[in-house]
Amino acid sequence: MRMQIKKIIAGLLVFLPFTKGFASGAKDKVGIGFDYYADNGDVQVYSPTFEFLKKVAQKVLIGIKARIDAISAASIRNGGRPTQADAVTGASGKEGPDDTRYAGSLFGTYDDGENSITVGGYYSTEIDYKGLSLYTTIVKQFNEQNTALGLGISQSFDKWEPVFKRNLPKSYRRERKIDLSLTQLLSPTSMVQFIYTYLYSEGFLSSPYHYIIQDNIAKFERYPDTRKGDAFTFKIVKLITEPMSFNFSYRYYKDDWKIKSHTFNFELLRDFTESLTIGARYRYYTQTKSYFAKPIGSYKLTDKYIAVDYRMSSFSSNTVGMSFIYKPKGNFLINWDNIKLEGSIDYYFTSNNEYIKNWYGKNNLKAVFTSFMASYEF
Repeated sequence: MRMQIKKIIAGLLVFLPFTKGFASGAKDKVGIGFDYYADNGDVQVYSPTFEFLKKVAQKVLIGIKARIDAISAASIRNGGRPTQADAVTGASGKEGPDDTRYAGSLFGTYDDGENSITVGGYYSTEIDYKGLSLYTTIVKQFNEQNTALGLGISQSFDKWEPVFKRNLPKSYRRERKIDLSLTQLLSPTSMVQFIYTYLYSEGFLSSPYHYIIQDNIAKFERYPDTRKGDAFTFKIVKLITEPMSFNFSYRYYKDDWKIKSHTFNFELLRDFTESLTIGARYRYYTQTKSYFAKPIGSYKLTDKYIAVDYRMSSFSSNTVGMSFIYKPKGNFLINWDNIKLEGSIDYYFTSNNEYIKNWYGKNNLKAVFTSFMASYEF
């Protein structure tokens, strides 16, 4: 079964926590990409990306990833609702991108073929937020490499720095995530994975900018300062025929804010030629509301918690998309066999939602996001 697992592991790697590479099978690689996001709430994000992977020893791989997010959003220009200049926060506009996020990560992986350990860190900075996280993963393979157990742990140490003068009750935001995974090769053509995830957040968990107008008085969004959640995920990859594979995943999530969600992912991949693979995918998401979310207009100024973000309300969303992988052939000027082009486009839309209507002035949220990466192995 060892040879077959190599053929279908690529379809499951995207499900593994934190890292996609194993040092023993990885090659030196450099990649340049570009991501784009736009929605009907007047947000656009332009994101050039870069990655570099290098084997420094037979069993050791190091990696560097970087991205710049140039963000244009009326809510940033106005300091509040996207649809109006805002007198509550009083943030002023400026030329160029409304915000720019710089982000980078560094990681190292040791893999001896049976065991792998990855340690890494991530840092980002933008106009009003600093993010720092550390993570590690351990994967143990046994049963002739047909079974793998994984443990992933990450901890973030983030800080709010609002663009207007506001004394937050807590300026920090910390999040901890623990993943326990079991991956099993069932046959030469099928593989399953089970993941349990524990999540814990503390600090200022709402936005410093979201607010509601109640009785002609503005009240900022307020959430509890801790949140605990559990998620259970089942995933399967199946080779239907030699050129075609099918991926499916289901995730159930619940937390102590009384939010429960269900996520279904479907993806079909097909090799049309030796060089070209095209995929089609669909994602459905639905959730219940948090225990403190109320119908818009029914909040009281004395309420302990106030929700403004639609993600605290009950809603559902759909995402449809396509992806491709193209590997050129030939040796004209360079060895084209070492080049890989990857791209995708997705369309996202939510159900009609009064929270979205209140903040964005739209009945629902619609978005398009694309991704492209050109990489060269050497």
